[in-house]
Formats: sequence, C-alpha cells, structure tokens
Amino acid sequence: MHVDTLDARLLATMRAHPRIGLTELARLLGVARGTVQARVDKLVARGVIADFGPTIDPVPVGYPILAFVWLQIAQGRLAEAVEALRAVPEILEVHGTSGQHDLLCRVVARSTEHLQEIIATVLASPAVQRTDSTISLSTQIPFRVEPLLQAAVTR
Repeated sequence: MHVDTLDARLLATMRAHPRIGLTELARLLGVARGTVQARVDKLVARGVIADFGPTIDPVPVGYPILAFVWLQIAQGRLAEAVEALRAVPEILEVHGTSGQHDLLCRVVARSTEHLQEIIATVLASPAVQRTDSTISLSTQIPFRVEPLLQAAVTR
C-alpha cells in the first residue's frame, strides 16, 4: 500500500493547489484526466486522501491560543472521558498515547482565561483525573506531508 511517483506528484500538486480541478491537475502532471480520476479514487478508497475540505485557521475565527493538554484518565473510564471531550468544541483533536499520560488534546481558546475555563470543564468529568497543559508560542513547522511523500517513493 505504497505510493508511487505519480501518486506523490498528484498529492503534492493537490496540496499546493487545493481548489484545482481534475482537468487542470491532469494538465499539470502531463497525464490523462481519466488517469487522474482513477488515481484519486484509489487514493480515497485506500484512505490516503482523508478529505477534501478546507483547512480552517482558528486564529482569524477568534481562537488565537493553541495549547496541548495531556490527560490522565481514571482506570477503565476512557470511553467516558472521550465522550466528555467530544462535547467541548474547542478541543480539535484527541490522541490516545503511551507513557504516563493517556490522552493528548489539541485545544484552541480565545484567551488564556478561556483556556483555563476549558481545562476546568475537562476536569469536571469524573473520568479525568489530571491535566498538564502547554501553550504553543509559535508554529515552527506547520503540518506537512510533502517530505513524507518524497521519502515514501524513494525507499
């Protein structure tokens, strides 16, 4: 389930031009439109392409604070904790982790005071025993996959 050079070029071009149509994509890649359509369909079916939605920046929407919040969960209460977290709109994603913490949450807030309120809401769940948070001061390397795609085709 690897990507080949054409898949990597296709994905990189789609990331660089998110609103590109299939015909223009085919023109830029120098392949038939049907080839592009078939490749995109296969990449979607394999789960390589997860979505086609726009990436939303929380800052212009009014959430300039980004924090990473680690949670320790009461034994046997993971599902309950996840359901409580799902109800908090400022929690953008949650990852189960190994080590001394159980979950890692990516959280946005309007202010540090608002972040404190969000953490208090999380702690109100009896499933959550403890939190440890870190506020991001800047993004040094934004989310990227292009180097990963290049590495995938050269191995």
